[in-house]
Amino acid sequence: MLQRKFTTYLEDFLQNKPDKILLVNGARQIGKSYLIRYVGKKLFAHYVEINLKEDKEGDQVFADVRSTNDLYMRLSNYYPEPLGDKTNTLVFLDEIQSYPHLLTMLKFLNQEGRYRFIASGSQLGVALSQTPSVPIGSVEIEQMYPLDFEEFLWATGIGKEWIENVRKHFLQEIPLDENVHNLLLKRFQYYLLVGGLPEAVNRYLEDRNMVRVRSVHRDIHELYRIDASQYDEEHKLIIRRIYDLIPSNLENRKKRVVYKQIENKTGKHFADYADEFEYLSSSGVALEVLAISNPKFPLIESEQKRLIKLYLNDVGLLTHLLYGLNVNAVLQDIKSINLGTVYESVVAQELHAHGFPLHYYDNKQKGEVDFLIDDFERLKVLPLEIKSGKNYTEHSALSKFIETEEYGIDRAIVFSNDRQVYQKKGITYMPVYYCMFLQHDPENDTTIILPELEMV
Repeated sequence: MLQRKFTTYLEDFLQNKPDKILLVNGARQIGKSYLIRYVGKKLFAHYVEINLKEDKEGDQVFADVRSTNDLYMRLSNYYPEPLGDKTNTLVFLDEIQSYPHLLTMLKFLNQEGRYRFIASGSQLGVALSQTPSVPIGSVEIEQMYPLDFEEFLWATGIGKEWIENVRKHFLQEIPLDENVHNLLLKRFQYYLLVGGLPEAVNRYLEDRNMVRVRSVHRDIHELYRIDASQYDEEHKLIIRRIYDLIPSNLENRKKRVVYKQIENKTGKHFADYADEFEYLSSSGVALEVLAISNPKFPLIESEQKRLIKLYLNDVGLLTHLLYGLNVNAVLQDIKSINLGTVYESVVAQELHAHGFPLHYYDNKQKGEVDFLIDDFERLKVLPLEIKSGKNYTEHSALSKFIETEEYGIDRAIVFSNDRQVYQKKGITYMPVYYCMFLQHDPENDTTIILPELEMV
C-alpha cells in the first residue's frame, strides 16, 4: 500500500472530531476511495460503502431519498448485517456529488448522530455551488491530491528519516553531496514521467514498465475528458476543448489560455468561459494560475482572472501527452527538448498540494515570473522562478521584479537542476527537488520557506 500523508489526517479526524462529517474533495483516480476504505475498515467494526455514482447509473436506490429515515432504511437493505452506533459504524458515501440533495442531508445526519458518516466527491465544488442549503458547520471539507514528490520518494524506497536529513539541508541553505544530489535528481526525473496518480505509481513499482504506466495515463486522461461530457449540453464541448488545449497552451511562450482558440472566435474573454474554468478547477483535473500585475501581500487582493494559465493536475499525464514512450526526452539532456513546461507543471502541482493558491506575475514592461506565493511569516510576496536548463542564472524579468522598490520584494527563489545552494542579490538558487519542502498552513497562516537571507 502506498504511504499517503492524508492517512494521518483522516485517522485523526475520525478519532478526534466526532461532531462533524468529513467531505473529501479531489479529482477521480487520486486514491480517495481506497484510502477512506482502508482507514474506515481499520477504525470501525462496521463499515458501509456506497458508490452513489454507480447507484445513479444503475438501480438508483438512493435517488429519491428525501429524509434521514429513508436513508437509514435503504442502508439496512444495502448492508444486511446489524449496524451499531456512531462509535463503531462508519458509512462512506462515495461520489456524493451524484446526488446533490444528499449534501443538504448531511447536516441532519450529523445532528442525529446515529452513525459516523464520511463522503467524497470529484466535483464537490460544482455540486456545493448548486446546493440550495450547504451544511455549513456540520461538515469539514478537505482537499486530496495525487502523490506529491515526497510521497513518490517514499513509494520508491526513500525513507522518512533520510528525507528529514535532506530537509535540514534545505532549511540550512546548504547543498547535498554529489551522490545524494544525483540520486534525488534522478528520482525527480522519474516523477516527471510517472507522476502521482496512484495506479500509475503502483504500475511503475511492479516492473518499471513505462508502456504499462503510459497505458494508465492514457486511460485516466480519457476518463477526465469523458467526465467533462457529463456536464450540461451547453458547456460540455467547451470544457473538453479547454482541457484538450492545456498542453499546447503551455508550449506557447506565454503559456496562457488563448481565448480565441477555444471556439475559434475572436473577441472572447475570461468571462465568456468562467463556468467552464470553474468546472475544470473544481473537479480537480486542472490547476488554475491567476495573474498578478501589482504584487502586494496578500496576493488574493491583487489577483486578476483576465489572464489565466491552466496546468494538468498530474505531471505524468503531461509527459505522456508531450513525449509518449520516449523517456529520453526527460532522462537525457537533449538540446532540442525544452522541459520548462514540465518543470513549471510539477512545481505548480507541488505548491497546490501544499496549500498555496497559484499565482504568477505578469507585467507588460517587466515581463513574467513563474509563480508568486504569500510569505505569511514576513507578510511579503515571494517570487519563484523555475529553470530546467543550464542558463538558470538568466532571468531578466525576475531581476526587474526584485529591483522594483514599490513592490518591497527582498528575496526570491530560483529552482534548477544545479546542486549548489547560494544567494546573490536577494535571490536564492537551489535544486528543483527542494520545492517539496515549501509548505503553507492556511489554518495558522504560516509559510515554511527559508530563514532570513544575508544580502550579497
